Amino acid sequence: MDKFRMIFQFLQSNQESFMNGICGIMALASVQMYSAFDFNCPCLPQYNLAYGLGILLVPPFILFLLGFVLNNNVSMLAEEWRRPQGQRGKDPAVLRYMFCSMAQRAMIAPVVWVSVTLLDGKCITCAFCTSVPVKTLGNASHPSLSQGEMKQVLARIPCKEIYDGQELIANEVAVRYLRCISQALGWCFVLLMTTLAFLVRSLRPCFTQAAFLKSRYWSHYIDIERKLFDETCTEHARSFAKVCIQQFFEGMSTDFAAAHCDSHRKAPADAGGATEKLLGITDQGTMNTALKSWHRCKPPLHLYPPALPSGNGWAGKEQPPARVPVPQKEMAAYYSQV
Repeated sequence: MDKFRMIFQFLQSNQESFMNGICGIMALASVQMYSAFDFNCPCLPQYNLAYGLGILLVPPFILFLLGFVLNNNVSMLAEEWRRPQGQRGKDPAVLRYMFCSMAQRAMIAPVVWVSVTLLDGKCITCAFCTSVPVKTLGNASHPSLSQGEMKQVLARIPCKEIYDGQELIANEVAVRYLRCISQALGWCFVLLMTTLAFLVRSLRPCFTQAAFLKSRYWSHYIDIERKLFDETCTEHARSFAKVCIQQFFEGMSTDFAAAHCDSHRKAPADAGGATEKLLGITDQGTMNTALKSWHRCKPPLHLYPPALPSGNGWAGKEQPPARVPVPQKEMAAYYSQV
């Protein structure tokens, strides 16, 4: 149990690196999912476009939401956004910084999925096979077909085993044409995402360094404050439960000892330490009031200077000079002369 607790504490202390690792694993998982996915184009004019674009866009959206779900800061962001104003104001810049940080990590897996899908070319081939320029790539001398019949034939281009329009346009020509366009779009998408990531990560702090540092500092503060509050509540709950259990057993032992004419029981030695950790909150109603007060009106971010000691009467005055210790040998020589 202690090993699991140490691992959990390590993950909490290295949350940013851990989340980056999770995003990398999700990116690799998206590639494996696409490799294992059995792409089957319906080869029907009414469904090719919906199926191809659905495979291209729906899984990235799911991966994007999953990236938010796996991020522990989502609940912290929602809590900070929805909490009452109270004694502490809410800075929209901090909320935007937190959301952008989470969105950047959550976008990794969807970007990888879209890039791999476009470079592979199956989705674009299935979605836009009915838009192939037959007059440019096909047989111009082929007998004219109606618009519906031509779409019916072109919709079977991704399904090589049932394609029967070789006289209209060769299957290999159409597939190569659509795959070339898909790969061009894929490399453009990769270049666009890489450039955008470079601009966001490198140039944004250069233009708004003060605002960037402020937002980053207070976002870290909110995260650390939440962790410390949870740890303090856990410690208080442990001490509260410990004292309640000790008092219960003390009461039971007193009742049992009354029958044997021994009603005095000494409290355990560690009960005092547990009571000190309760910080004066020793009942359920007071604890509920404290938790509600923390949610509704968090304390302002202003630390008061510590008060000077005034019990001995020298607060705010000059301190008396310190006594210089006299060596023991000199004191002994002095008393011997006297």
